[in-house]
Amino acid sequence: MKKGTVVSGIEIVDIGAKGKVIGKKDGVTFMTKDAVPGDIVSIRIKKNKKNYKEGQMVSVDTPSPMRLEPKCEHFDHCGGCSWQNLDYAKQIAYKESRVNQQITRIAHIDDYKAIPILGSEWIYEYRNKLEFTFIEKRWLTLDQLNDESVVKSPGLGFHVPGRFDWVMHIEKCHLEEPIHNDIRNFIYDRSMELGLTFYNPHSKEGALRNLVLRCNRNNEWMMLLIGWERTAEVDVLLQEVQAKFPVIQSLWFIQNQKLNDSFSDCPAELITGAPHIIETFKRPTGEQVQYMIGPKSFFQTNPNQAEKLYQIVYDWANLSDNPVVYDLYTGTGSIALFVADKAQKVVGIEYVPEAIEDAKKNALLNSIDNCEFFAGDMKDILTTDFIAEHGAPDVLITDPPRAGMHADVVERILETAPKRIVYVSCDPATQARDIELLKAKYKLIQIQPVDMFPHTSHVENVALLELQGE
Repeated sequence: MKKGTVVSGIEIVDIGAKGKVIGKKDGVTFMTKDAVPGDIVSIRIKKNKKNYKEGQMVSVDTPSPMRLEPKCEHFDHCGGCSWQNLDYAKQIAYKESRVNQQITRIAHIDDYKAIPILGSEWIYEYRNKLEFTFIEKRWLTLDQLNDESVVKSPGLGFHVPGRFDWVMHIEKCHLEEPIHNDIRNFIYDRSMELGLTFYNPHSKEGALRNLVLRCNRNNEWMMLLIGWERTAEVDVLLQEVQAKFPVIQSLWFIQNQKLNDSFSDCPAELITGAPHIIETFKRPTGEQVQYMIGPKSFFQTNPNQAEKLYQIVYDWANLSDNPVVYDLYTGTGSIALFVADKAQKVVGIEYVPEAIEDAKKNALLNSIDNCEFFAGDMKDILTTDFIAEHGAPDVLITDPPRAGMHADVVERILETAPKRIVYVSCDPATQARDIELLKAKYKLIQIQPVDMFPHTSHVENVALLELQGE
């Protein structure tokens, strides 16, 4: 099939990886996006692969019975909640199926306990953090471009998928508590009235660049306004926002004069309020662990599901024998601190030094003195000498990034041979790859997927492995 050819009558039969769907017609497999199983669609071919054709969906010719009307007015263009058009029960069923397929196909294991996926009680307004971008000229849809009354005015919203320089103005997002829409829209309106300029990613000019809104479950908010510099107009905006929205208990200005939007290394100035907000998670024992969230801190963005995931890790770690625990890729130490109450000692290792500093602060906040945290590349820190100095782990918890664990780290785990491994993953495919390597000494006992991000293709998976012969 030539590129550009439109093929009709393709039946969508399954959901694949990374949000793509799988279609079939006359024995040919097609891959596309934006459709749901049961749809009959037309696709414009963009790539001819050896085993399938990939393309862009042109139209839904016969809608699936599973198809829903999306709640969000921005659904067709935003890309952030690409499964809003699919019933939530079906979403998590497909996620659960995909996790088990990856364990079977990649790890080549079928004799394990598959615990049903833990769906999210909240499928909207579940996030505690969103980041928006100011743009000098907002991106317009084709309908808007064909409307002579619509102009490319400044915008405040989300990047269009795949483009650093296209930003779609957002009126209403359903992912965070509704007040965040009021805050963002007020900031947009007042910025326009004050004559503040919005960023142009090509000329690298503009006073305002980004807005970050984050909150805890006590409805305490932190706001970060990121821009070129504090001016009199910026100060007026900050003062008015704080006066109108007293729920903002930590207000920051971050100066970013770099060529990219990352601000982790940019100077931050506390304008008013506390330097952090605090989130609290409850252990299965009923005790609480507090976490300070600063302007640059990493924290799980779905706190209700994260708390449940941590409780699963706590239970599966089986801390009754007062073990030495290693927490690899510990981040800000959130899991390490969560399991510390029943552990002899917890050793946390993380690549990002700033995250380790947050972990130490949170240990002090909770009066936890049996956690040690170390910053550096995992494969360089987790050496035979390091383990000899700090004690061999009885239990190992690992929560690596999407790429999974480095082969050297897997090899070191096999050499050290902890009794139990609790493996948390945001990419079950790389997790399955690592589990196959760990099969040399370990048996996969059970898994449980956890849906952290409703309406997206992403899913977390928790796996319990036990040393063979134990």
